[in-house]
Amino acid sequence: MAINLTKGQRIEVGLSRVGVGLGWDPNEGSGFDFDLDASAFMLGENKKLPKDEFFIFYNNPLSPDKAVESSGDDTTGGSSDGDDETLTVELAKVDPQIQEIIFTVTIHDAEARKQNFGQVRNSFIRIYDANTNEEIAKYELEEDFSVETAVEFGRLYKRGGEWKFEAMGIGYKGGLQYFVDKYC
Repeated sequence: MAINLTKGQRIEVGLSRVGVGLGWDPNEGSGFDFDLDASAFMLGENKKLPKDEFFIFYNNPLSPDKAVESSGDDTTGGSSDGDDETLTVELAKVDPQIQEIIFTVTIHDAEARKQNFGQVRNSFIRIYDANTNEEIAKYELEEDFSVETAVEFGRLYKRGGEWKFEAMGIGYKGGLQYFVDKYC
């Protein structure tokens, strides 16, 4: 049975292939489609990308160590199977210099479309066994982010040689550029 995580809660992963599914439902009647984008930032000990190629998103769908892969860009949200975008992580392949992987979701063109996470509902991140599709944990974003256009949903991080997951749920203004500036 899957664990329902709360903000800040941490769990041991104990898997070799981790699926990270992100989902959301856009509110109706905002005038524009909501194009949310899931990304992964693979960080070293200094909390920065060792190289730009460790930033995984729809235009760079595979990390240089071939450990993290993006499912691509879902430009509408609200998928019937639950996950709108997925990132798959093969933990044994993760470059040894990587200490954590931050999973983010941003709203594409949010400023021009006058969109924010307050207009998105049923947002979640779930961790599942990518070999069996068994859900391990799920974190549902419940905050009302009325001005935020970027959210750090969660992170995989290494402690004592073991991978763990933390539910984060931290919102920011500035979209994807905020995270690029923060982690590059």
